[in-house]
Amino acid sequence: MTRDSRVDDYIAKAQPFAQPILRHVRELVHEALPNAEEALKWGVPYFVVDGKNAVGMAAFKKHASVMVCSEETAGGGMGNFGKLTGIDELPPAGELKDRFRASAEAAQSPETSMPKPKPKIPMPDDLAAALTGAKGAMKVWDGFTDAQRRDYLDWVTSAKREATREKRIATAVEWIAEGKRRNWKYENC
Repeated sequence: MTRDSRVDDYIAKAQPFAQPILRHVRELVHEALPNAEEALKWGVPYFVVDGKNAVGMAAFKKHASVMVCSEETAGGGMGNFGKLTGIDELPPAGELKDRFRASAEAAQSPETSMPKPKPKIPMPDDLAAALTGAKGAMKVWDGFTDAQRRDYLDWVTSAKREATREKRIATAVEWIAEGKRRNWKYENC
């Protein structure tokens, strides 16, 4: 495994109590997952195997966290071991390495690699009527992918007030008639 200098910088900037925890976890990951790559994701170090997150770690003002990506997180802070303030609060090194290996293996299994399909959102009658009444809007709608249609459907159906829903439908129909996707403003950012 190669070391990423950004992870070195992250550890150096962490609170003094957190630095030994982060160094310890990093070394154990190197031992357990020699083919893993180091990366910064969401601003914190992760160890990635074949493009999949296996282990992550983070430091905060008063605690540190270790994330075993294949496991459910425990209560009491980000990560699987709660809010850590010392190495002695972690499981033994052998157990950690086993869990890191299992996480890397789980990340590679076909069951975890395939995204779960999202439930279908039915077309609301009021949106369907508005699209039908707008020139060219239904043709554009039919040309959208499922994900693009879902973005609009979710936006419209998530409105809490009727007035908000009506405004969203009017805006959606206008944008769809112009051939715009729901988040068109951010496509060229």
